[in-house]
Amino acid sequence: MNSAGAAGDILRPSPSEQTLDWLARVEKIAPVIEENRERAERDRVTPRPVFEALRDARITRMWVSEEFGGEQLPIETGSAVVQALARLDASVAWQMGVQGAIGRLSDYLPESTSRTLFKESDGLVVGGVNPSGHAEEVEGGYLLTGEWAFASGSAHADWLVCAAFVTDGGEVRQTPAGPALRMLFVPRSDAEIRDTWHTVGLRGTGSNHYRVERVFVPREFTVDGADMHRPPADRPSRAYAISYYDFGPFTSASTALGVAQDALNAFKELAARKTATGASSSLATSHTVQDRLARAQADVHIAHVLIDHAAAQVTAHGTDGGEALTSLVRLTAATVSEKTTAAVDSLFTLAGATSVYATSRLERCFRDIHSATKHITLSASHFETVGQYLLGGELRMRR
Repeated sequence: MNSAGAAGDILRPSPSEQTLDWLARVEKIAPVIEENRERAERDRVTPRPVFEALRDARITRMWVSEEFGGEQLPIETGSAVVQALARLDASVAWQMGVQGAIGRLSDYLPESTSRTLFKESDGLVVGGVNPSGHAEEVEGGYLLTGEWAFASGSAHADWLVCAAFVTDGGEVRQTPAGPALRMLFVPRSDAEIRDTWHTVGLRGTGSNHYRVERVFVPREFTVDGADMHRPPADRPSRAYAISYYDFGPFTSASTALGVAQDALNAFKELAARKTATGASSSLATSHTVQDRLARAQADVHIAHVLIDHAAAQVTAHGTDGGEALTSLVRLTAATVSEKTTAAVDSLFTLAGATSVYATSRLERCFRDIHSATKHITLSASHFETVGQYLLGGELRMRR
């Protein structure tokens, strides 16, 4: 594994010692991931041995406060870990990215709750932050009902987060900013997991729907959705002085980047040995292939530089960057999505008929990149909303 990027021969700054240490952890468990990759595709869920290897390597808690049993890694280091996992299996990387994103809510929850969820439990804490349920406020908490999609990693979860509209007497509560939203954490045993994950790519994530019916959730196991647009309150246990929505895109973007890196590596290996039908030399000698490969490499390099830059800015200006910082994060995520997808598509096409077989790494990369980039954090709609902001308008989540 090329720890500096594993994408090719374009020079990049040397990783920190901490990053190298964590990449070595990924390399150590790589055989377990590779041994179970096909089984995960077939069963549509990551096998237990892979989860246990990730847990034992502390990857499942890498973006959680040390106070809550986590590793509190820099964004850049965690991003490098997700990229490395994606070069092995995008489904594994996606689940660790989701855990990283949901883990950020530990800085918003009461400290005792975060210890319960992340320190006293070693299972995943995942779920959905797209509101598709209702939480009726009652004494001491909420009665939660609803159904959510995309519970990536739920097979190995102890807790699920559910985003819901707060209701009073069945009517959605309104605030000056719009409908009141709440993130509510429930034990996985309180939810019905539905077998819905039949997809093009990221098949091993087991991102099934889940349903909750009139489950009581104590207030201390909830987070006000409005708070997630701001950095969490300052306290000694706070891991990151960064808003939830300024942190989250790094998880999905890092997976997309890792998939594109894998596609580059796979194509270079293929080009050296494959001779197209009717040709007299390998793909590697074709001027057209050389041109398009270099362009794909440039796209991936641009994506990598953008992620690194945005991570540095978020780390430095998480509390004072305001909408300018949020705009940078969104533009970065949308551009990474665009560049990595373009690179994979180009390499998939250049490989010819070889890439259509399920045995091809490029076939897997093609399916996974087109599934990963459907996530809202990587949506092309960010170009429009940030463009509106740059022209003096309001910075909206979506139109």
